[in-house]
Amino acid sequence: MFALIDASNFYVSCERVFRPSLNGGPVIVLSSNDGCAIARSNEAKALGIKMGAPWFQIKHLEHAAGLVALSANFALYGDMSNRMMSVAAGLGPTQEIYSIDESFIGLEGMCGDLTRRSHAIRARILQWTGIPCGVGIGATKTLAKMGNHIAKSAERKPGSYPESLAIVCNLATLAPSDQDALFAATDVSDVWGVGRRIGQQLNAVGVKTVLDLARLSPSVVRSSWSVMLERTVRELQGEPCISLEEAPAAKQQIACTRSFGHPITDLPALTEAVSEFASRAAQKLRRQSGLAGQLLVFAHTSPFRPGPRFSRSIVVPLRRPTADTRLLVHAAVMGINQIYQPGFQLSKAGVMLLDLMPDTVCQGELNFEPEDAKDKTRLMIAFDAINDRFGRGTIHIGSAGVQDANRSWGMRQERLTPQYTTKWSDLPVVRA
Repeated sequence: MFALIDASNFYVSCERVFRPSLNGGPVIVLSSNDGCAIARSNEAKALGIKMGAPWFQIKHLEHAAGLVALSANFALYGDMSNRMMSVAAGLGPTQEIYSIDESFIGLEGMCGDLTRRSHAIRARILQWTGIPCGVGIGATKTLAKMGNHIAKSAERKPGSYPESLAIVCNLATLAPSDQDALFAATDVSDVWGVGRRIGQQLNAVGVKTVLDLARLSPSVVRSSWSVMLERTVRELQGEPCISLEEAPAAKQQIACTRSFGHPITDLPALTEAVSEFASRAAQKLRRQSGLAGQLLVFAHTSPFRPGPRFSRSIVVPLRRPTADTRLLVHAAVMGINQIYQPGFQLSKAGVMLLDLMPDTVCQGELNFEPEDAKDKTRLMIAFDAINDRFGRGTIHIGSAGVQDANRSWGMRQERLTPQYTTKWSDLPVVRA
């Protein structure tokens, strides 16, 4: 048995925790550089705002409908996610954090009324963190995901599903006929693992609902589509095919890329940007106990702005696999110096770490390197510990420049709210 706990409109819900005045009104969270909507409240969805809608196209709703638009506050969302997941872990003995707002819980060996227990955990998350969520329960991860979809839809759209299934939907307790009725009322594109393209292919052959898909022969699905879709069908039929991943798999590539708030044209600003990106990528690499053998750095102009076009990248091989920020930043700066050309308005740059391997891999060599070029593992451990304790950027590579919000290549976040839970100066103050 599995449960899926999924926060409702997570980014918006995080903002509402600290600004209750936003409750009941249309709210959206904008992407990096305030470009498009990446999270919407139910009230914003009712206005017809689509996911990914460009801000300039919906900006008029600020005055016409009272829409509130906020810049993405990822530091706040990450911390609130950690708090939510720690409470959600109380539902069962094992947990897989699937995304920033979703968590699978393994319920093997759990006794008693799982529906009642899920309501209690859901209420605890709401009380302790302020984040509303829905819970789906099923014999497989795909069924748990489907149960969660039904639970949230029944709450958000009264009449779409029985009211008794709102907030928590335990498919395992339903009679087969009742489950079939729910699946018959659910579009096949709402199934976890069925994308738009496959959904259109299924519709073309008469498979329009979840029930239609669940009744297909797995062998036919495998021969006509793929092993992945066959696995989805088996899971809908109650056969577990996807196990719980308690530890996330190591990434095969690590990238840090950003669009600039304003176009940059000079090499010093570009050097600062790629130095910062390489530093962040290096920290991610160390968190998965990995080493990188190569580094790719790129920069390009915007395809949507007039003017001359520029798009170049280069792969820089490293002397030996490393997770040392100093060596990775040096490689990134060396690469960007080789591909940079003046006269272009650059809109985006990034760094990607390639040829990743575990840090248990050792490569022997003659120790003729200068001291500054040697790997400093212990130094990097201290580097990360200080930044984790006092905040990112407390210690940083000099080529990344001054760590402030006025950097020419920084993101445009004109509607950013305080980092209420991760920055002392932004801590809310209550006065009697």
